Amino acid sequence: MPPSKRPNLKALADSVGLSVTTVSRALKDGPEVQPSTIARVKKAAEALGYIPNLQGRALRTGRSGMITAMLPLEAHSPLADLAKMPLIEGMTRAAHGRGYTLSIQSTGPDEDPLESLRRLVQSGSSDGVVITRMLPRDPRIAFLKKANMPFVTFGRSDMSEPHAFVDIDNEALVSQAVALLASRGRRRLGLQLLSRQDQASSRRRSAFISALEEAGLPYDPALVSVEHFTASDSERFVSERLDADDPLDGWISAHELGALGALNAIRKRGLTLERNLDIVSRDSTGLCDYLDARMHVQHIDMVRVGEELVCALLERILQPNATLASVLITARLAMAGLNT
Repeated sequence: MPPSKRPNLKALADSVGLSVTTVSRALKDGPEVQPSTIARVKKAAEALGYIPNLQGRALRTGRSGMITAMLPLEAHSPLADLAKMPLIEGMTRAAHGRGYTLSIQSTGPDEDPLESLRRLVQSGSSDGVVITRMLPRDPRIAFLKKANMPFVTFGRSDMSEPHAFVDIDNEALVSQAVALLASRGRRRLGLQLLSRQDQASSRRRSAFISALEEAGLPYDPALVSVEHFTASDSERFVSERLDADDPLDGWISAHELGALGALNAIRKRGLTLERNLDIVSRDSTGLCDYLDARMHVQHIDMVRVGEELVCALLERILQPNATLASVLITARLAMAGLNT
């Protein structure tokens, strides 16, 4: 017996008594189609076993229906990669909601990000790309522009090369943290950075120096940590500064693992949070809400960040002449701790 023929779009349209155009728009959740019609078409598609012919669509439109996010692996701490899950969730939601497939391409710490990007563009498999870990003068921007590949960045590069971006307002986060710690009488403030090169760390450092000056506090480069994305590195750095003659008394952590490391350093020395050290930590996962430790947390809605990145990217794909997206995400300040 010959295999049954896979139902096509016309067969689906005939089954619901609508035009092919209307059915196609309904499957994409088109705003011009009534919600009741969208629901009816999708129910019929499921019953009929209809599966979109992506190859045919690519031939007709010149688009693959796939977008790619390039996310570097945190090789020194697999746990740190869990922090990317809310971001991936947000991107996935937004992509699927617009009829696109999201591909995640991970790059190792020893890989050249530009070379990885070049391979992606040459493959022709993706309609657009999200890139991260922006450098001050990131060569990927010029490359993508020359290749005519739609893109959006998570973070900002040298804005003499205008580009669509979504970013965390790192300057505001650090300024807020310094002001909070200074108001609590802290005078020896430390700052955690993730990299010596990326633009986000550069912005955090600059904001830290400016905020210290405004608060009348000294800047000590020895209290600025550039470590791997691990709790153990944070613990080691904070431990050394707590043991100093003029000890650290305020810690601004770049992530949840940085806060965990600092808490362990305090515990091992028999010191007390809030009495010996205050912590302000950025939190992208909600982990800090489950710690029995009173510290201030700057909650970042990474699901929203992911959604904004995909929306900005699809705008570059579908409306290339539209105004470049420039989205800054702020934090929600709260007191963490199970006993709060």
